[in-house]
Amino acid sequence: MITELRRRDKAAIGWREIVSLPDLGIPSLGAKIDTGARTSALHATAIRQLDRDGKHWLEFEIPASKLRPAQRCLAPLVDARQIKNTGGVPETRYVIETSLVLGKKRWKIEVSLADRENMTFDLILGRTAIRRRRLYVDPGRSFLAGPPGGASQNLSLSA
Repeated sequence: MITELRRRDKAAIGWREIVSLPDLGIPSLGAKIDTGARTSALHATAIRQLDRDGKHWLEFEIPASKLRPAQRCLAPLVDARQIKNTGGVPETRYVIETSLVLGKKRWKIEVSLADRENMTFDLILGRTAIRRRRLYVDPGRSFLAGPPGGASQNLSLSA
């Protein structure tokens, strides 16, 4: 009963969702919600650090998928951190901040850039990205949040 009371004021999301990263110009992206991961990770290749006006920037590519074409992106560098990969081995990754749209909600998240070529999802949403957002994850369901921004689109995603 207490669990049900806590869930009533929270929105349910599935273990996988379609999200948008509008700051990066990405209208739709398959995301796996992973509460076991602390940090979010975005599939990025050809990562290059640039210095402009005394500030550090990253230029990178988000490879094409079933949902969208390849996208060249530019974002300010927030940090370079030791983050454990899927095998538990620490590696240094660049971290950026970007807006995330999940259903009708939008907020800023930090995301590390990683080569996720062998992974099913281009984005892993870790627990710090969804913490304090009045959400709970239903691990038995998918695509509960609806399309990013509430627009209608095809939500089919293999996995």
